[in-house]
Amino acid sequence: MLLVPFEVADALKLCGWISNAKDNYLWGGPAFDFPLTVEQITAHLAKPEVRPFLFLHQGEAAGYIELYRVSSSEYRLCRVLIASENSRGKGWGKGMISLALSVAFEDPKITIVSLAVFEHNQIAIGCYRALGFHVMKNETKTREFQGEAWILLRMQKHR
Repeated sequence: MLLVPFEVADALKLCGWISNAKDNYLWGGPAFDFPLTVEQITAHLAKPEVRPFLFLHQGEAAGYIELYRVSSSEYRLCRVLIASENSRGKGWGKGMISLALSVAFEDPKITIVSLAVFEHNQIAIGCYRALGFHVMKNETKTREFQGEAWILLRMQKHR
């Protein structure tokens, strides 16, 4: 398992991993319209606070994750995705997140890594808890997707 910098040339591959509007919203929230396009990804990657990574498993592109610089002491894990549904449930997400945490904490100024996750995404929440993240009870929000209210939880891990 390995994280490598995500390049604009990888954008078409990422677009192919998001096959429907629900998965697009689950992955990217309101930041991206479906269908996901190379242009949307390119514009997003141009933001200086975004550090995107491609996750490789046995040399093959298997996922995407990014570190978003919130402040001088905090990164936020964003847009976490294991590409193939057949590859989910095998611990790859935990491995990818662990690698991203290692990158984040290489910076001695980083003391917090946070994230936001939809409450109904219990598999992801279980993965984050197993890696030491805790729900921040007073920082929930609600987002709407196709008339449904989705509760958004904030979680964080300290160095």
